[in-house]
Amino acid sequence: MDHDNKSHYEVLRIAVTATEKDIKSAYRKAARRAHPDHGGDAAAFRQVTLAYETLIDPQRRAAYDRSYARATYRTGAAGHPGQAGSSQGRGEGGYATGPSSSFRPGTRRPATPRSTAGDPPFYVPAYGIPGEVPLIPEAEAARQVHGMPRKRGIFGAEARIQREMQTVQLLVRQVLSGIPAARLVNGLQSPSDNGHIDHAVLSGYRLALIDSMMLPKGAYAWDGAVLRHGSRSVAPPRLDHIVRQMQDIFPELNVTAWIVVHSPGGNLHEPVIDQFRRNQESGPVQVVNAAGLVRGVKQFLSSGPAPNTVVVPVLARLLRGMH
Repeated sequence: MDHDNKSHYEVLRIAVTATEKDIKSAYRKAARRAHPDHGGDAAAFRQVTLAYETLIDPQRRAAYDRSYARATYRTGAAGHPGQAGSSQGRGEGGYATGPSSSFRPGTRRPATPRSTAGDPPFYVPAYGIPGEVPLIPEAEAARQVHGMPRKRGIFGAEARIQREMQTVQLLVRQVLSGIPAARLVNGLQSPSDNGHIDHAVLSGYRLALIDSMMLPKGAYAWDGAVLRHGSRSVAPPRLDHIVRQMQDIFPELNVTAWIVVHSPGGNLHEPVIDQFRRNQESGPVQVVNAAGLVRGVKQFLSSGPAPNTVVVPVLARLLRGMH
């Protein structure tokens, strides 16, 4: 991995949960390795200094974390970074996806590869590699749910938290239960403005962004811009620009978004939402009811490359972006 593509945490070889003491200790070691007087490289020493100056200042570190600071992380055989010649598959951005399901050299590959979505999680890079400092502890990477909806202001907080909790429960019971490697992160900072991304589900090399609404039961028509119910029209939250921003931040992933419309009674099939753009090219954001969300997100995540993979650097960057 090129040094310029490392995050500040990787430059100092520390976890994203590192304390001030950890940062200072890691800086001293990294500075000795990189200093030109000790056979190091001037450019590498500048990277070490910049990493230290950013992470040691609480305000600068918080801003850096909220920016989903970019780190390109290629993996090869057995989850080791930077190795070539792996027999593993490649993700949607050319990234390694972990071991193939059951294929062995000299055997006929099945016409339809078995979906690995229900398999135990496979971590990339693998934990326990000598000399490697994981970006997040293994116990944290093993958790399926990170963060919970919380108050972010004065007005409308109770209604918002109620529908977000309804979405969390829906995803946990209906999606995460069937995809062990799926990781739900709640309450992300929007990379394009001062807003928030209510929910993000990462599985393998696919990322689903999810926002929610609460509307009375009935029949609504989604035309790609607004929901129409008789003479009434309702504009859902705007996520298309956030999808584009997150796709730029995570080029190795396939990023898609959903707006789930809940009904007060909790019926997964209400309200009914007719898709007027059904025969047209699907955009980056879909508006669905709860049943449609479960169906769409499960299909999206489970059909991606290596859905049983937890890409640890991506998960770590998402966790740093929580508000």
